[in-house]
Amino acid sequence: MADTMNHIERAVASLQNKPVDRMTAYPLAMGVCRRLVGDGHMTYRDWVSDPKKFASAFIAGQKHFDFDFAIGLMDLSVAAGDMGSTVRMDDQNTPFVTDPALQTVEDYEKLTVPDVKKGRSHVLVEGTKLFVDALGSQVITAAFLEGPLLSLTQAASAEKVFMDMYNNRSAVHKALKTITEYNGNMVKAMAGAKPAGLVWDYLWGSYSCLGDAEYEEFEGKYARGLNELTGKEGMAMCIHNCADLPHLDTQIKAFKPAIYSMAYYPLIPGSPSPKETIEKGYADNCLIGGQIDPQGFVRWSQEKMQKTTMNLIQEVKTAMCARGLNSRYCIASGCEVPPTVTTRLENIKECVDTVKQYGQIKC
Repeated sequence: MADTMNHIERAVASLQNKPVDRMTAYPLAMGVCRRLVGDGHMTYRDWVSDPKKFASAFIAGQKHFDFDFAIGLMDLSVAAGDMGSTVRMDDQNTPFVTDPALQTVEDYEKLTVPDVKKGRSHVLVEGTKLFVDALGSQVITAAFLEGPLLSLTQAASAEKVFMDMYNNRSAVHKALKTITEYNGNMVKAMAGAKPAGLVWDYLWGSYSCLGDAEYEEFEGKYARGLNELTGKEGMAMCIHNCADLPHLDTQIKAFKPAIYSMAYYPLIPGSPSPKETIEKGYADNCLIGGQIDPQGFVRWSQEKMQKTTMNLIQEVKTAMCARGLNSRYCIASGCEVPPTVTTRLENIKECVDTVKQYGQIKC
């Protein structure tokens, strides 16, 4: 069926639980879209090091795939790199930390706030501004930042941080306060880029890692201030969490994001399915995005991608109608579509096109 709403009309209506012509669609295709620029051989290093090249991928991706949103994820080592960690950058793979900057308890104490006008933090801010300027009249745009605890685990390693939560608690909090100050500066810088929203990656809000008390102590109390600052700076606060057992009561019902992007792990008992997430009232609070397996964009045939997307659409439709909802769901991948050369671009297009054809909600 032909769309009867434009991207912004559809997204805004879905955020407000108003009737829509169809569900929104946004497979989380970020880094992979660099393959659509020029001759298709832009390296990852070039993409994450140049604001113009960073923005060009989102602009090309929007033109090719016709998404309902544009969210500016670069990678999860931006802050860690600017804190002094060694970040490995392969030509065609996501950058990752090989030598963490924080090796000792004293390193936590000595950590200083990175300058957001330098390093890849600056590239991220300026690149976000460029794609917002280009796409902001077409789609809902959002910046993307790592939460304080995620940044710390990137800069020190998750294993070290989780041990130090018990053995060197005060030092961990000292580092988290420093990173939260950096995050606050990034929020203010991103506000100058004027995206409609800002997505926080609060990955460690997972019961497979932290209980409620631990999560509140080591991220919740820091996240609350950043969430509030995000709104004060004129951006809708959104959350991405691709954990297997997410803290939904905290991150959705307490934090109250406009959008919550999540994953589903069918082989892990207790991992919330799309149906369960809607049935338990979480979509009453915000737009839920998910939950197609990202590896499917690499491994599946186009026919399987279509079938999987159709099955998710039907599951969501049935659950939303039973709940009395008009919309409040975005068909998306549970995490970033793998940004490698092996990802099948036709599968991204198939997912979007299937939502356009079958995503109408008629209860």
